[in-house]
Amino acid sequence: MHARAYALVTSAYWGFTLTDGALRMLVLLHFYDRGLTAIQLAYLFLLYEFCGILTNLFGGWLASSKGLKITLTSGIFLQILSLVLLSLLNPVWSLVLTIAYIMGTQALSGIAKDLTKMSSKSAVRVLVPTDTAEAQSGLFKWVAILTGSKNALKGIGFFLGGLLLTTLGFQWSLWSMAIALSVILIILKFSLKGDLGRSKQKAKFRDLFSKTREINILSAARFFLFASRDVWFVVGLPVFLSSVFNWSHSATGAFMAAWVIGYGIVQAAAPKLLRKKETVSQTAHSALIWGILLLLVSALLALGVQNDFHLAPTILGGLLIFGVVFALNSALHSYLILAYSDADKAALNVGFYYMANAGGRLIGTLLSGLTYAWAGLAACLWVSSGCVLIAVILTIALPRK
Repeated sequence: MHARAYALVTSAYWGFTLTDGALRMLVLLHFYDRGLTAIQLAYLFLLYEFCGILTNLFGGWLASSKGLKITLTSGIFLQILSLVLLSLLNPVWSLVLTIAYIMGTQALSGIAKDLTKMSSKSAVRVLVPTDTAEAQSGLFKWVAILTGSKNALKGIGFFLGGLLLTTLGFQWSLWSMAIALSVILIILKFSLKGDLGRSKQKAKFRDLFSKTREINILSAARFFLFASRDVWFVVGLPVFLSSVFNWSHSATGAFMAAWVIGYGIVQAAAPKLLRKKETVSQTAHSALIWGILLLLVSALLALGVQNDFHLAPTILGGLLIFGVVFALNSALHSYLILAYSDADKAALNVGFYYMANAGGRLIGTLLSGLTYAWAGLAACLWVSSGCVLIAVILTIALPRK
């Protein structure tokens, strides 16, 4: 394995992820304080998710043609630009102009996030050998470490966002994160090779949609898996904690952070927790079993919240259990997309797969605001259960031979 390149890519992804998590919490809490409703808060992130769909689709093609260094550094640059532009928001602007401006800056951030994520995940497939059964097991380990650590750091970013908002205020928080990312960008510019991940054959436009059956099925399952999380996570839960439980910004940010950190730790430890050296087809079977378990957890949680059954422990404890099972599902999916891909087409396939991931987050984000405003957190959890059910049905169709 090319350890130096892996360390550079991973470190850059870690730094970006901290700012991405912090930015999400900064925007959510700051503009909730300014009087935006749950639906309006959901609108703020719609372009963030929509642009992620397009970015993953065309970003994979760009990375395959020009190399992963281009897409990785472009992602970090666009995040810096997004932070600076958001810091220029004028508090005297009208509500419509304010929402439109924030949506624009979040669109840039969405492009940045998915360029960076697609580049980092594809780099693992390029840098880690997979020519033996032992090497395939190693791929699972390194993918789990990258993905799990990213999610743990995003959770820390949630906490960091609440802390920065309390200590530095909105504008200074954005500037400090832009400076930190500028340092990372300079290091990458002079340290990472330019041909990393570039395809030996010229990538054609039709390759964006020409996928194998298993990649199409897995991408569809990923869509509904992540919709099932974001339908309660993005707007419903933080607004519920603030308005119903009367939690402070720091407490809300801390719980959201703890959830994502725990999720990331479980995801990074997935190869050890599952304790299996499986073939690709056996891993597909494991994804089905863990998907069914996630369905049971989400349905029981929705039922408990609907009936006000010891509400605080049910919500907090139930969502922690949901996070553990969800993390193992996500880790299995993240391994399968790389295992199903040749190294030469990794960026194209990963881009397509994360396009579906971003689509699920987009629908989940929209439904989070609409469903919470319509019927509260219990309804969000029932919609989540429905999305998990569809993901499970799709997983059944993954090849077993």
